[in-house]
Amino acid sequence: MVAASELLPFLVCCFLSLKHSTLAHDETQFIYNGFNESNLLLNGIAKIHPNGLLELTNTSKLQIGRAFFPSPLNFSKTLTNSNSESLSFSTTFVFAILPESSTRGGHGIAFTMSPSAEFKRASPAQYLGLFNASTSGLSSNHVFAVELDTISSVDVDDSDSNHVGIDINGMRSKVSAPVTYFSDKERINRTLELISGKPIQVWIEYNATEKLLNVTIAPITIKKPLHPLLSTFLDLSTIFRDSMFVGFSSSTGEVVSRQYILGWSFNRSGKAVALDKSQLPSLPRNRKSNFPTILRILIPSAALMLLVIFIIVYMIRRKKYEEVREDWEREYGPQRFSYKDLFRATKGFKDKEFLGAGGFGRVYRGTLPSSNVQVAVKKVSHDSTRGIKEFVSEIVSMGKLRHRNLVQLLGYCRGKGELLLVYEYMPNGSLDKFLFSSETPNLSWSQRYQILKGVASALLYLHDEWEQVVLHRDIKASNILLDADLNGRLGDFGLAKFHDHGATPQTTCVAGTVGYLAPELTRTGRPTTCSDVFAFGTFLLEIACGRKPIELSRSAEELILVDWVLDHWERGLILLTSDPRLEGNFEIEEMKLVLTLGLLCCHPVPAARPNMRQVVRYVDGDAKLPEIPLFNPVDLCSGFYYLGQEISHQNNLPAPAIDSYSRNFSSSNNSILSCGR
Repeated sequence: MVAASELLPFLVCCFLSLKHSTLAHDETQFIYNGFNESNLLLNGIAKIHPNGLLELTNTSKLQIGRAFFPSPLNFSKTLTNSNSESLSFSTTFVFAILPESSTRGGHGIAFTMSPSAEFKRASPAQYLGLFNASTSGLSSNHVFAVELDTISSVDVDDSDSNHVGIDINGMRSKVSAPVTYFSDKERINRTLELISGKPIQVWIEYNATEKLLNVTIAPITIKKPLHPLLSTFLDLSTIFRDSMFVGFSSSTGEVVSRQYILGWSFNRSGKAVALDKSQLPSLPRNRKSNFPTILRILIPSAALMLLVIFIIVYMIRRKKYEEVREDWEREYGPQRFSYKDLFRATKGFKDKEFLGAGGFGRVYRGTLPSSNVQVAVKKVSHDSTRGIKEFVSEIVSMGKLRHRNLVQLLGYCRGKGELLLVYEYMPNGSLDKFLFSSETPNLSWSQRYQILKGVASALLYLHDEWEQVVLHRDIKASNILLDADLNGRLGDFGLAKFHDHGATPQTTCVAGTVGYLAPELTRTGRPTTCSDVFAFGTFLLEIACGRKPIELSRSAEELILVDWVLDHWERGLILLTSDPRLEGNFEIEEMKLVLTLGLLCCHPVPAARPNMRQVVRYVDGDAKLPEIPLFNPVDLCSGFYYLGQEISHQNNLPAPAIDSYSRNFSSSNNSILSCGR
């Protein structure tokens, strides 16, 4: 028999070894397919149901419910073999929100990482049990959260009542977006309601090396989408302490919801293990109301009355969808949309669906009720002095254009005294936001180069390869839209003109955007493919330099982008004009090519500019770029007097002098049109 004095040290060693192994596993990753066997730290009204369902809040008003992993995780900044610091983590969880009201829920759930699992003096409602009015926003909080918010709270600048936000130390989100998910099958973004009462899965992934945070959301019935809802660069090294609690905080306000977590997986050093959806607990059934007998009698009568009211309202509202149809439009039947469908697709052209203001109209996002396809609907301000038949004929002609780098015009509609144009929807919006806004991710040089190659190919198609010559007349970064794969698509044909090959366009109107107008347009008013090339050259400089053609806030030497780049080219310092946001990460020869080609396309003498077929050969590397002809000062000055006056008028500035090229520009990014389109 072994003596007790000899057995005790052996048992202690085994216990310590087992404890160390368990803690090491727990501190690296964990997974809960339901919470029956968990020992989570529960706070407030949170509880675990017998079937393993974690309930954060019930229908009690102004309450808080929290659930955190029982011990803090180690986020100390230890050196890896590559001598880099890693705070990376990955998590996924399934939640469901069942509102007491079918139309409003309150207040939402926040996945939270904090030095403490206790939040003293935290408030419910819009603060989600994490902060209060005085503590929200304090840098000493060291709290990171991803909120699933179902109420639009004005005092914390919520965008709407159905959004996902990334919060640092407070409830004013650094980045937020309405809840959508990318359908890999349909290649479109679909709206997702947080208060649908159905299970929804979230993936949160942080790469500390790239300082990149991705948040993806989707119904539990589909696999993880290829594209995240939110993707933003974020440095969490100043937020995370050496040890951090991870978990969930939730609250109710005057409006309440039952808010649940069904399963949760977390990994501090790699990809979170996938949840086993077959093992997740089921949600409670909707409770049936016990109607009094009198209500059972009154409901059929009320239903009949509502039916009568509905019929009356329907007859009145029919006028809302009235359309203008004429006999000559019958041939355009397949390309004509009903006003009723577009009204419903855009939810009545609500501000919530507003995407932005393009040339001559406002653009709204919509989902066609018949096909669930997302579209962009543009309300066009049509010049009544011009024949509507001719105008619609041109619109239908644009619908026949087919190129992978053009935004497809799907059709049109005439109703309520408006002309509506229907385009395919571009989920990533316009290029100018990526070039000039600090709130969007920076585009790499390879992405920019692919975009400009695509736009060049589209212009070659418009100028040379279609059955007619199409002059776009408004080429600029804000009219280049990005699809789901960040391919550049030339859009907004509101100023486009058609003419036969070999013919001359029948217009003498100065149309386009200040800063992109070729000098000869101010003399003749007659657009050509050469004037399109001039605007494309300015666009090339926007891509390479990351700045707008005209910026009033800059010094006189830097005011005009073309002038500034030309000066650096003459001094052999053209690479110094490259976008600082690229931090030198570009192919030097490609950058030189784009900057020099931009100057060549912007040459004041039209004959000195290349055509788009030559441009495509240059950017594809199939031809060598020629030397830029000298810029004659006389050519530079001529033709800009009109433009200078136009700019001054738009910006309420004194009339500029005409003694140099630089001093005839001022800042404006608005399309101008001196007569009909």
